[in-house]
Amino acid sequence: MQLRGWVFDLDGTLTVAQHDFPAIRRELEIPQDQDILEYLGRLPLAERRELNARLDAIELRLAQEVAAAPGAAQLIRELHGSGQRLGILTRNLREVAMASLDHIGVLDCFAPQHILGRNDALPKPDPDGIQRLMQDWQLQRSETVMVGDFRFDLEAGRAAGCHTCLVLPQNDWPEMTDLHVPDCHALLARIQSWQAGS
Repeated sequence: MQLRGWVFDLDGTLTVAQHDFPAIRRELEIPQDQDILEYLGRLPLAERRELNARLDAIELRLAQEVAAAPGAAQLIRELHGSGQRLGILTRNLREVAMASLDHIGVLDCFAPQHILGRNDALPKPDPDGIQRLMQDWQLQRSETVMVGDFRFDLEAGRAAGCHTCLVLPQNDWPEMTDLHVPDCHALLARIQSWQAGS
């Protein structure tokens, strides 16, 4: 893969997963079998605004406790240093993403306009955010990879027509995964092996 553009999920990929989604659903009184953002999107406007504000407050609170995933900061620094295009596509708030990236010490590696939250692009699994980044970077689908830890990341990548990389100890979605690594340390090692072989 001749990659030049890297689109990263945030929670569970570059940071240690900290969202307890069942607890968030309970706090917001959302049925446990419902996707939170899809459920909120179907509510009447006034109720949607209230619950979105409560969700925002939960995420901003969690951002203060964020920790880098093993190897994540080194991976981002290495990619940034080699001139790769870097973006974030998260279902969190953009403000939460920026606070989290700052907390783990890599915010300076991302152009602000390339950090997309749920209010900046249609949420994954929609490919909207990936497509926006590829257009801004002027990169082809074959030059871009979506990196994440959940099927929504892979589905978004597939829908955008770019490569997909799953960062998770087990490969739960092999049919949607072009590259599977257990963590960011392993992804950096894979990239370095590609560079050594080129």
